[in-house]
Amino acid sequence: MKGILGRKLGMTQVFTEEGTLIPVTVVEATPNVVLQKKTVENDGYEAVQLGFEDVKETRSTKPSKGHAAKANTAPKRFAQEIRDCELDVNLGDEVKVDIFAAGETVDVIGTSKGKGYNGTIVRNNAKIGPKSHGSGHHRHIGSLATNGITSRQGKILKGTIMAGQEGGYRTTNQNLTIVKVDVENNYLLIKGNVPGPKRGLVMVRTAKCSKGDKAPVTLVDYTKEEE
Repeated sequence: MKGILGRKLGMTQVFTEEGTLIPVTVVEATPNVVLQKKTVENDGYEAVQLGFEDVKETRSTKPSKGHAAKANTAPKRFAQEIRDCELDVNLGDEVKVDIFAAGETVDVIGTSKGKGYNGTIVRNNAKIGPKSHGSGHHRHIGSLATNGITSRQGKILKGTIMAGQEGGYRTTNQNLTIVKVDVENNYLLIKGNVPGPKRGLVMVRTAKCSKGDKAPVTLVDYTKEEE
């Protein structure tokens, strides 16, 4: 397992030399710093904690300053762990986008966009009621019956679909393909969409349930000068 923290900059599209259009998400991942290495002896499990994006010391807490000082770096805005990390890194080392290559399959974790209060039709994809004349049930929640369970009659079962807050939760888009890795400019092009708003924090990691890597494609380079 390997991974890196970054920010989702937005979506665009690129073209292969064969003329195929590929929609991609741009993820900026400046070098992460290894803030801590956890071991089975000390912590009960193995993990590498990565820090991303410096923050002013005046805006950081005393514990975060001391934690970052152990790695000889500035306090970080975000810190996340990667369990069973396969990277050969030590405290204070930098992790860059070159740990990935074009064609690799990855999972991208982020916080989805908050959409406010929504009804059960939008939030849970529930079925709309009859639209005929006289029906008073169009976009309501429907039955909350407990299926005749005597011991639970009158009690709403946990997990019953209802109206409520939509979005703003941690979610993962699985089995996405890396189209391009730009080490010089510290960004990844990932095929498809990833969770979260623009400038939102994301983690790109090795796919847990990978369907296999893809062959890298050659993109059109518009920076070449015409002869």
